[in-house]
Amino acid sequence: MSDAKSEDLAALSAGFSSPGEEQWRELVDKALKGGAFDRLISRTLDGIEIQPLYRRNIDGAPPLARVQAGDWRALARIDHSDPQLANVQAKADIAGGAGGLHLVFAGSSGAYGFGLPSDAGALREALAGVDLSGLALELDLADQDMALHVSAIVQQQGIAPGSAAISFGLCALDGRFAPDAGFGERAKSLAAHGFSGPLAIADARCVHDAGGSDGQELAFALAQAIATLRALEGAGFTLEAAREALSFRLALDADFFASLCKLRALRRLWAQVESACGLEPKPVRIHAQTAWRMMTRRDPWVNVLRATVAAFAGGAGGADSISVLPFTQALGLPDAFARRLARNSQLVLAEEAHIGAVADPAAGAGGFEALTQALCEKAWSLFQEIERAGSLQLAQPMLVQAIGQARQARVRDIARRKEPITGTSSFPDLNELQQSVLAPLGLVYRGVGPFEQMRLAEPFELLRDSSDALLAAKGARAQVFLAVLGSPVAAAARIDFARGFFEAGGFETIASGSFADCSAGLACICGTDGAYAEGAEAAARALAQAGARRVYLAGRGGEAEAILRAAGVDEFIHAGVDVVAVLQEAQAVSV
Repeated sequence: MSDAKSEDLAALSAGFSSPGEEQWRELVDKALKGGAFDRLISRTLDGIEIQPLYRRNIDGAPPLARVQAGDWRALARIDHSDPQLANVQAKADIAGGAGGLHLVFAGSSGAYGFGLPSDAGALREALAGVDLSGLALELDLADQDMALHVSAIVQQQGIAPGSAAISFGLCALDGRFAPDAGFGERAKSLAAHGFSGPLAIADARCVHDAGGSDGQELAFALAQAIATLRALEGAGFTLEAAREALSFRLALDADFFASLCKLRALRRLWAQVESACGLEPKPVRIHAQTAWRMMTRRDPWVNVLRATVAAFAGGAGGADSISVLPFTQALGLPDAFARRLARNSQLVLAEEAHIGAVADPAAGAGGFEALTQALCEKAWSLFQEIERAGSLQLAQPMLVQAIGQARQARVRDIARRKEPITGTSSFPDLNELQQSVLAPLGLVYRGVGPFEQMRLAEPFELLRDSSDALLAAKGARAQVFLAVLGSPVAAAARIDFARGFFEAGGFETIASGSFADCSAGLACICGTDGAYAEGAEAAARALAQAGARRVYLAGRGGEAEAILRAAGVDEFIHAGVDVVAVLQEAQAVSV
């Protein structure tokens, strides 16, 4: 900027004061009208407070950057069980701009019901004619020996092992967190052939998939990484070589701030481990995958937005490579169109939005720095508990319990729509078109290992599936009659609330001010508080006489609740109620 322009800007701003936090609080208190300021503070499942405002943080800390400056590697997921078709997909993804391949084998923790066969011949078919030079590979293994078969293919193509960008994904621990007997020999074999790796992985996606918190995911990643360092040292690697052989794998969801800060926290935590080991901290490789648990079967187009937000967080947070689950992954094996969207969502972020142009763009931002530090503290504390237990295997009961508690909290928040799921629990579309997939996936997929996988949308999806089954069997869905008291315009907010509430369970809704129109077995009274005071009691009696087997009222009963229940209101629906439980009961009554 020229000196003249700077002087002009200074002159323009000279008459304005610089408001501080006190002035901001005065305006906030005025807006709250006596309400508690704590209403603006939210808390994560780790108990971390998220304040509404943060000061700028300039502490001089260096950026938490990825291994190589610039863009991350956009990897395409290859998980078709037919190796010939997987080969077609791989070639299409590379031609479409993917910087590498995420090879997912059947039975691995990231397979989600599909995957390449763990067979050397099938692997050769899947990679036939695929030039691996310059490509990044991320291996999601079930059979650890497949890493050796990949190395053989690389060498057969004449690629120098030292230049191959392969994360081999070897695990020092088996599926129950016991030491893997063959890990050390496999790692030594790859190193002997000249592969610099990373050879081993600390993969914490299983914690995220099971509903765990960000702090739990980070603590698990650290504990697994330490176990891997010890196993590599036991196999004859120097501590420096063991550090170079290690990489991490995390899940990213649509909580942009938490996902971005989780990556930053991992880099900071690992630097602390390196320092404790007497090593000079160096950037460690991190692969990020968009989260399985946030994927929905209903209105799957919203998954495109969820995955894009997650990939944005990964790019800004410093992931070295990212793979995006296609938007139909929860429905089945994605087709070419879904795969192209998954690939292009990354390419647009990198090549058009230039997200990777700045190393650690969140550095110095008060909110990001505060959340990053808080995650470090939570994760480190839990990591120390795991270390005190002696190993991940010995700490497994404690982890299962802690992750289970976080999972139940998520289930509770989803059921009450405290955490709404767009297109599923909020703004559902009963007439949505079915999306095509190459092969369908069963509704409930639980994965492998001690932590049972989940998807947050499942309870609502089960309700919708029951509704679809009824429609297929009888030609119509169950209905809820919305009994409008007073002006429909005045009652619009509660009519919309009730409609969205019941449609989330697959019910069709019919709104009318004439109770004679009530032919449904379920009815919900909708109106203003004034209308309720004047006519809710009479309306409840009239609906019961019209044949309604269950009567709801949109809103809280307040002081009149006992009177309204006596008149025939069975349930009050409002923000905070367990929507899933109410809808399950409604389905049982309507059958």
